[in-house]
Amino acid sequence: MAIDPEYIKTIRERSKKNRVYSKHQSVGLMLSYILSDEDHKSLYMKLAKSHDETRLLSLAKDISEKKNIKNKGAYFMKVLSLNDHEAQNHTSHKA
Repeated sequence: MAIDPEYIKTIRERSKKNRVYSKHQSVGLMLSYILSDEDHKSLYMKLAKSHDETRLLSLAKDISEKKNIKNKGAYFMKVLSLNDHEAQNHTSHKA
């Protein structure tokens, strides 16, 4: 049974379109576009589930405006992890 080439073409076109069903998916896509790192959309979606969206978007916008950063996605992850680590240490010292 042969597969219709038009059907294959339709399926390929559908796969290129974004299907956003929830808030964290939308935020993750925005982050990937802002950071020019669309290969890691799912990573940003996962981050958006567990972090404040305003904080993530603000950090991404700040980083995207810096011209001397080659890999903005990696830089974003580094700054985010440092901020999380500092926040964690700050709260553990209060306890």
